[in-house]
Amino acid sequence: MHLKDAVDAARERYRAGNPASERQLAEAAMVMPGGNTRTVLFHAPFPLTMVRGEGAHLWDADGHRYLDALGEFTAGLFGHSNAAIRQAIVAALDDGLSLSSHNCREVALAREIQRRFPSMALMRFTNSGTEASLLALATAQVFTGRRKILVFDGAYHGGLLSFGRGGSPINAPYDCLIAPYNDLPAVEALVREHGAALAAIMVEPMLGAGGCIPGDVAFLQGLRDLTRRCGALLVFDEVQTSRLSFGGRQALLGIAPDLTVIGKYFGGGLSFGAFGGREDCMQRFDPRRPDALAHAGTFNNNVLSMAAGLAGLQQVLSEAALTALNQRGERLRERLNAVLRAQDVPAQFTGLGSIMNLHGMTGPVRCVADLAPSSGLMKELLYFELLERGVYMAQRGLVALSLPFDDAACDTMVAAFEDAVRARAGVLRG
Repeated sequence: MHLKDAVDAARERYRAGNPASERQLAEAAMVMPGGNTRTVLFHAPFPLTMVRGEGAHLWDADGHRYLDALGEFTAGLFGHSNAAIRQAIVAALDDGLSLSSHNCREVALAREIQRRFPSMALMRFTNSGTEASLLALATAQVFTGRRKILVFDGAYHGGLLSFGRGGSPINAPYDCLIAPYNDLPAVEALVREHGAALAAIMVEPMLGAGGCIPGDVAFLQGLRDLTRRCGALLVFDEVQTSRLSFGGRQALLGIAPDLTVIGKYFGGGLSFGAFGGREDCMQRFDPRRPDALAHAGTFNNNVLSMAAGLAGLQQVLSEAALTALNQRGERLRERLNAVLRAQDVPAQFTGLGSIMNLHGMTGPVRCVADLAPSSGLMKELLYFELLERGVYMAQRGLVALSLPFDDAACDTMVAAFEDAVRARAGVLRG
C-alpha cells in the first residue's frame, strides 16, 4: 500500500468513527465560514468536537476518550479543570465579574510575572499574545523613532504577524525584513543595510508554529549584540518558550531582551497576554505623562484572567513542577525518536523540554527551509493512527505536555506511538 492510500483509508475510518463531530461541523458551517472560527483547529475531513476535559484527558462528541498530548497548543499547561484555578475563578465571580476599575489581582499577577521575568521591569496586560506582539512592536517604533521590523522566516507572533509560507495577506502592515532563522550572517547583512531605520528585531527563542526549531545560543546572543550596536530593540516572543524554565528561555540563555511578549498559560487557561520590558520603553504608557501613549482594552485586567493566572502561578506552577515537566518532555522526545530509529522510519521530533514537533524527514533542522523534504502525508497518517489508539496531538505534529501529563501518560503515548509505527512501518518507509 502506498502512503496516500494508507492516509485515505485512515480518513475513512476516522469519518466512520466520528459521526457526531461531522454533524457538528455541518451545523457550524451554517453560521461560520467552513464551520470554523480558529483556523489551526481545522483539518480534513473534519475536526473533532471535544466536549469535556479532565486532567490530561479529553472526551469528544462521539464519546471517545483521549490522552491530551496537544495541551491547547502550549496554552493548556495546567491541564483541564485544575482545582486551585477553578476555586480562584469561583471566588472572583463571587466578588463581581466586571468592576469597571483597577483591581488588586492585576498588581499581584504583575508582581508574580516580574519575579520570574526580571527583564519585564514594567508591563501591560492584553487579551492575547497577538495583541501583546502588536503593541510591543508599536512600542519599539515609538521609542526608537524608526519603522522597520526584522523578523524570521517561519515565525509566528500571532494571527496578524505570521511569517510562514511567505507571510499572511492579513498581516498587520509593518515594514518587515524577513531573515532566515539561525543565520546570523544573513541578519548582519540586513542590519548593515537597514540598521539606521530598524526599530526592532523580534524573535522566538525557539520557532513554535514554525516547527519547534530551537534558536542557537550564538545566534540569539548575536541578535542581542546587533541590536545594541544599531540602536534597535530586541523583542523576545516567549509566548511558548516561557514554559521552558521558571524564567523562560531567556533565563536559560542568560540573555535579557529589551521587551518580552508572553501569553497562553499566564492567564490560567483564560484569555491573556502581556508585553513588558525596560522602564524607559514602558514608561511611555504612564497615563500621568502629558505625552502618554494610550492603550485601551476593556478586558485587559478582567478579574477572571487575573484570578486564574495568579492562582496558576502561585499555587500550581512552582519552579520544581516546571523543571520536572520539561525533563519529562526531554525524555519523551528521545523515546519517540528511538521508536522511529528502531523502525528505520525517516521522521523525527524536534523541540525543547515540554514542546516538540514531528517532522516527516531526517537530518539537521535549523530553519524552516530545512523542512522542505518533510512528508505531510506521513504526519497525517500517524495523527489518525494515534487517534485510533486514544492519543490526541496536532495533525501538523505538535505535542505540548501539560502538568498532569505524568510518567504514566508518557508510557501510554510511547506504547501507542510504537504500536502505530510498527503497524505502518512499511508504508512510512516508502
